[in-house]
Amino acid sequence: METRLPGAAVLLCMVGVLHAFAIEDKGDVFSRMACPAFLMFDNAAYLADMTFELPCNCKPKEVSSVVWYFQKNMGSHKTTVLTDFAGTIVIDSQHINASSNILKRFSIRMFSLIVFQAQVTDSGHYLCGTKKGDFFYGYDVDVQPTKHITVAFLDSGQHVQDNFREKLFSCFTTFWDWSRCDRCGVRGEQRRIGLCYVRSGQLHPRYRTTIPNVTSCGSRAVPPRFQRAVRLRRPEVAIRSCLTPCLKEEISKEGMQSISNVISKLGEKPWLPHVPTQFHKQIVGSGLVIACPGARPEHAVAWDKDSVRLYRSRYLIGVNKSMRVFIDHGNHLHIQRVQVSDGGIYYCWHEGKMVASFRLSVFHQKQRKRTLSDPETIFAIKAISLSYILISIVFVIIHVCRYCRRAFGSPART
Repeated sequence: METRLPGAAVLLCMVGVLHAFAIEDKGDVFSRMACPAFLMFDNAAYLADMTFELPCNCKPKEVSSVVWYFQKNMGSHKTTVLTDFAGTIVIDSQHINASSNILKRFSIRMFSLIVFQAQVTDSGHYLCGTKKGDFFYGYDVDVQPTKHITVAFLDSGQHVQDNFREKLFSCFTTFWDWSRCDRCGVRGEQRRIGLCYVRSGQLHPRYRTTIPNVTSCGSRAVPPRFQRAVRLRRPEVAIRSCLTPCLKEEISKEGMQSISNVISKLGEKPWLPHVPTQFHKQIVGSGLVIACPGARPEHAVAWDKDSVRLYRSRYLIGVNKSMRVFIDHGNHLHIQRVQVSDGGIYYCWHEGKMVASFRLSVFHQKQRKRTLSDPETIFAIKAISLSYILISIVFVIIHVCRYCRRAFGSPART
């Protein structure tokens, strides 16, 4: 191993062969890392709607492709196979819906399993193995929900959750680093996502964690008698204001612009940002969800409508139960029961830079004349006809019963 280090240093200095060295080094990981004799599960925690990758950290050299398995609970007879049995599934993440089944939201690249827009139901055991059922590596994945996430606005004097301690365990929040300021040149906001973790000396020994006796709250390593109390603690997010200057764009060194460029700018409005614009029409009363291109839940994303800043301190979901326009924890902008006043230009900031705009036009649905061939008209005619027939049958039965009662029920008088 010592003799290989000088050679590696030389290769790192050679730009032309750096990429080839990286590929060779990655492929050699499997030969350097031996698979455990007893299958263990590495703990990994994520927030809902995030995308995560699980590498198959070890496998025998003779195995050329891997099969990924999903098991909700350890020892369960219900196991889902996540593979094409060749270990080469690659899909386009742009066409994935969060409500889709996990079988439509995963990809396999270089033996690693990638799950897009993870949901709480994706929590469980992920195993890397072969078609024959030989397992090499396992993960205990905990996808924590955002539905009842705790939010702390630090500018308003709010604080994050205190640690929760019991005799045999304690719960606490592990925060990620602060995100970048979501806007530049104007006041923006920063987020800090925190996930729930448990510290206890009675965790299941088959689950491997980075810190001894510490695992995520939704991990299967937590004893069942602790889970009821642990579930009361939610993940949280802290939000604070920030102000970051915008980076200066590189100015062209050409001393003179072409006449065509000058003419093309004569009709532009200088106060509108120069970003790609999408046009969208929406019917009054319907619902609309807008996503920022290329953004993920963990990214710094902000929204503006025309010249109005839609700050999370006012527009984050849950701030006001009656709010019609809000931003969810996945950075999507929701507009419920669209009104004519919602029309305008919506701007999207991504990692401190304005990247896109959406021009929304709201219109009333025009009333059109019904014809006998319309499906709604045919359904109404059938419903009315069926109701008339039923009423007529009931009417006839009632009169027949009354006649029979008069004819046979009453004795003749003398």
